Amino acid sequence: MKPDSKTCGNTLPRLGLTTQIVTLASLSVLFGMVLMIAAAILFLDPPDEQESPAYGVARVAEAVHFVRAASDSAAVDSSLSSLRSSGIQVELVPLASLTLLAKPVQNVPFTSKLARRQLSVLRDVSLLHGVSYGAAPPTQIIVQVDGERALVFDDVPRLEFWSMVLKPTVVFLFIILILGVLLSFYAARAIIRPLSEMARAAAAFGRSPGAQEPLGRRGPREIVQVADALNDMQARIRALLDDRTRMLAAISHDLRTPLTRLRLRSERIGQGDMRSAMLRDIDQVSRMLDETLDYLRDDTKAEQPARIELSSLLETICCDFADVGHAVSYRGPQRLVCEGRPRALSRAVTNVVENAVKHGTEVVVSLDSTADGVIAIEVADDGPGIPQALQARALEPFVKLDQARAAGGFGLGLSIAQEIMKKHEGGIALMPNTPRGLRVRLSLPLRAALPAAAPIPAKVA
Repeated sequence: MKPDSKTCGNTLPRLGLTTQIVTLASLSVLFGMVLMIAAAILFLDPPDEQESPAYGVARVAEAVHFVRAASDSAAVDSSLSSLRSSGIQVELVPLASLTLLAKPVQNVPFTSKLARRQLSVLRDVSLLHGVSYGAAPPTQIIVQVDGERALVFDDVPRLEFWSMVLKPTVVFLFIILILGVLLSFYAARAIIRPLSEMARAAAAFGRSPGAQEPLGRRGPREIVQVADALNDMQARIRALLDDRTRMLAAISHDLRTPLTRLRLRSERIGQGDMRSAMLRDIDQVSRMLDETLDYLRDDTKAEQPARIELSSLLETICCDFADVGHAVSYRGPQRLVCEGRPRALSRAVTNVVENAVKHGTEVVVSLDSTADGVIAIEVADDGPGIPQALQARALEPFVKLDQARAAGGFGLGLSIAQEIMKKHEGGIALMPNTPRGLRVRLSLPLRAALPAAAPIPAKVA
């Protein structure tokens, strides 16, 4: 039997985030050491032997031996000339010409201190301290030859600061820069990218059909564990939503059937007043049931976005209310096309207009598009209005502010409209109307909208 590739892929061991970072850091350090050695071999020139402090110390010791072993002044001069030709400034002077120093010499180079320390440990070399000869540069070294003479060295060879410190430092910083780039690249690819994908998937969950796909199991072990947990959570949420949908379907069927029987029985009642009152109560219960089911049933996701002729949609809604005797008028352009879900937008506007005609005698539905790409649908009535302090609560589900604006229903009309506008990346706002009443503004983005035609004056639909 051929093994399942997905199962085999899941059984492969995954390195943890800590392990990956430690491994990458170790490999980066090893790689950096290799690069540093290669750079030192290729780009750093080794110091000249004749410029090292050890070479200068050896020549100083040789000069002392030659001068002490010389039989005449000609041999001494020959030895000193040889030293000068090699780059060492040396002079044979009597001890009486040396000057005592009042205080120690300051700013002595490190290589000169190192040369003096090495000379002081040699048995046959007597290094003189606290004296100077002539101009006495900081690098001057005086060695006693015998009881009457001394050798004065003005500049023992030393390494330059650039070749000794700066060049290795530059190479080291360059290696550190490379390692930092490698670590940043790893962080972006292995950590930030999977986390960004999870954030986008979590934000899109329940808002688009593409969000139904499970999260990919990529990245370190900890990232994969988070992805598995999110996938499991999404599966549980989908199961709960499916159960809720089935429950709503059952409630809708089980409650509508007895309501229908009650309506049929009420219509056979002989007393006209009692029959009318019972039918009104049954209609009110049916509307409340429909309103509650519409709020709980999220059909917005199932409806696919399409191009909407928004002006015709609003005029149709106004005509529907005008046909039953309400004074509802439309004001806006003759043609404005945008993208959205037609049934959902129609339900949102209908809920707002229905709320307006309950509490006002005249309602105006206006449409406009702003320069910043936003469509504004406003429904204004001349009713009692809502105080500004209570406007935020009016958008909450199952909230009835007062009896003046709560005649029938559960107070879900504005809440349903608000949820629909959120699904369209828009919003809803309540504001006072002038001179009295309430004005509800529904805003949504103008997606691929066509140019609006000339506006038409307000008319009763």
